[in-house]
Amino acid sequence: MEETGAAPSPPGSGESGFPVYHAARCGGLAELDAELVRCRACPRLVEWREETAAHPRAAFRDQEYWARPVPGFGPPDAALALVGLAPAAHGGNRTGRMFTGDASGDFLFAALHAVGLASQPTATHRGDGLELYGVRVTAPVHCAPPENRPTPAERRTCRPWLSAELELLGPSLRAVVVLGAFGWQALLPVLGETGWPLPRPRPAFGHGVLLTLPATGRRQELQVLGSYHPSRRNTFTGRLAFDMLVELLGRAAGLAGLGPSED
Repeated sequence: MEETGAAPSPPGSGESGFPVYHAARCGGLAELDAELVRCRACPRLVEWREETAAHPRAAFRDQEYWARPVPGFGPPDAALALVGLAPAAHGGNRTGRMFTGDASGDFLFAALHAVGLASQPTATHRGDGLELYGVRVTAPVHCAPPENRPTPAERRTCRPWLSAELELLGPSLRAVVVLGAFGWQALLPVLGETGWPLPRPRPAFGHGVLLTLPATGRRQELQVLGSYHPSRRNTFTGRLAFDMLVELLGRAAGLAGLGPSED
């Protein structure tokens, strides 16, 4: 009888196949987050996140940086997801939580609090008491990239984490707010992979753009809203005013069944 070879070993954390192998095998968001923070599949991002931690800003010199992939944040049965770009080098990469410890996060969580979706208007560090109500915050790239610009290859390598996260949220997820054009471009293919049919041609990104993805046999209808990213540039120039973001998040909350709808 011919002997069969042993099953191949799972890819290590520094191999490009690590995300696609492990993400799809996770049975819940807690398991997914635990696997994600071990990932070292993108050498440039690993080098950058660790180099940043080794040379912190003066204001954070007494702090130990997280310097690992940053998982999503929020309840496992969230009806609304917020999808950004990637952790900031001295924000999420420092604190270990999405949109926490930088100006973008200050703006975003203050708006979520104003809508009643966050327990407090500030986010300074993990363990600061912040809770999100029916909302999960995540990103298509989970490591801080140089100049806030992940490469297309890095985006593709990281995609299985977001795909698995949306798959696990699927039973409760009713709406998504996409923060910025990069997130829009990255998210739509993932939604298609996760079971929602996409229109052709795909709609262009814009603040307030609403895309309704119809229900299927395994997915309920999903509302996808575009929003300008709460970057310092956008908020400083007034391209994204606080009232604009509050209005859009309130609209999204209504669509997700978390508050009164706009109708």
